Amino acid sequence: VSTAEYMGEMITAKYTTTDGKEHTSILLCSGFWGWSRHFNYVPELLLSLCICLPGIVSCPLAGVYYYFLQTLLIDRASRDDEKCSIKYTKYWTEYCKRVPYKIVPFVY
Repeated sequence: VSTAEYMGEMITAKYTTTDGKEHTSILLCSGFWGWSRHFNYVPELLLSLCICLPGIVSCPLAGVYYYFLQTLLIDRASRDDEKCSIKYTKYWTEYCKRVPYKIVPFVY
């Protein structure tokens, strides 16, 4: 099995660092990363919601952890997208077309 077959659909992106050296990275477009660009945040958000949910019923303050984490990860995903668009340029644009959702598939 070749690496391309094993990893699924991907974009081979080239970028240049500040010292002028050209590097190559792989942007995955299949599996969980084909559903959203930051899919790894979904289980983390679900876990924090499950931890906070029992307490939210009696005291809305119990949801502070979930609300904090949600705000943090949404901001982080936006900042990461900005950095990647500068780093990968046209490759990131193509990646965003193939994987249109930032965190939650079909929602955001």
